[in-house]
Amino acid sequence: MSANGRPTGQPPTATYDSAFLKACRREAVPHTPVWFMRQAGRSLPEYRKIREGVAMLESCMRPDLVTEITLQPVRRHGVDAAIYFSDIVVPLKAIGVDLDIKPGVGPVVEKPIRSRADLAQLRDLTPEDVSYVTEAIGLLTAELGQTPLIGFAGAPFTLASYLVEGGPSRTYENAKAMMYGDPELWADLLDRLADITAAFLKVQIEAGASAVQLFDSWAGALAPTDYRRSVLPHSAKVFRAVEAYGVPRIHFGVGTGELLGLMGEAGADVVGVDWRVPLDEAARRVGPGKALQGNLDPTLLFAPQPAVEAKTREILDAAAGLEGHVFNLGHGVMPSTDPDALTRLVEYVHTRTAA
Repeated sequence: MSANGRPTGQPPTATYDSAFLKACRREAVPHTPVWFMRQAGRSLPEYRKIREGVAMLESCMRPDLVTEITLQPVRRHGVDAAIYFSDIVVPLKAIGVDLDIKPGVGPVVEKPIRSRADLAQLRDLTPEDVSYVTEAIGLLTAELGQTPLIGFAGAPFTLASYLVEGGPSRTYENAKAMMYGDPELWADLLDRLADITAAFLKVQIEAGASAVQLFDSWAGALAPTDYRRSVLPHSAKVFRAVEAYGVPRIHFGVGTGELLGLMGEAGADVVGVDWRVPLDEAARRVGPGKALQGNLDPTLLFAPQPAVEAKTREILDAAAGLEGHVFNLGHGVMPSTDPDALTRLVEYVHTRTAA
């Protein structure tokens, strides 16, 4: 593959000239492309209906459900990209980690990793472990046609946080205690997770994903010096592992305003920005040679349409001088969001930015 996503010596893929991939490559676009993190999910009544009686992890392992759920927001909102429906703990479950996603709580790990002996839970991931992913992406790319599909995975730090804490945390005291108190064990844990994450992304790319996003959802809990020393090398390992495929690589975290430059250094082609930093300032922090993605506050979607449009104009104006811009929220769609607000937002961005 070439560095810009076109298979070397082969005709362009069906999605190559899409607005989304053009923006990721920092090329001129017919309009600013739009997609939303968590666009496939609880904000959609059709999603809630199809998920009735089906546990989250089960739904991630059924290609028929994954395909339908991934397509729902593309049909409804007219977004410029689909994102594969899954969860960041799926590859961990696939290699045998005893965990479950509990409603109202999130991922819960039965035996948290607290010692070197506990690393035995983390074996290598093979394509056979996630054959349902390959099947689902095959079904999806056939349906999506010229609409790109984004694959994704959790970054090593965020996965490690779940594994060490045993579930969601606001303080990360156990994870940070390991990071500071046993840096060798911490490094070995993140190194294994980097290999697992890279293998999971490779499966998605080889099955047909046009881009990938690495979610480091909890990296904002770290100071820049700690991120550079204890996290960046492992995220960089993931990005290097998939570089040869030539697909755009997106890096996103929440509360990462102080880390934006470092997240770009890790190897992303596109850096996701939450709503706390204006895009023109984010571009200064990230530096040249990267596209940006973001960054409407998800709660704005609960405001009247004129307020949503006013803030969207502000974001688009801040993005006017960027090398490349993909419009998104600064975090995921909230479950109680009115789906029509998302549809109107896509139409507004498309109309406002039409060349």
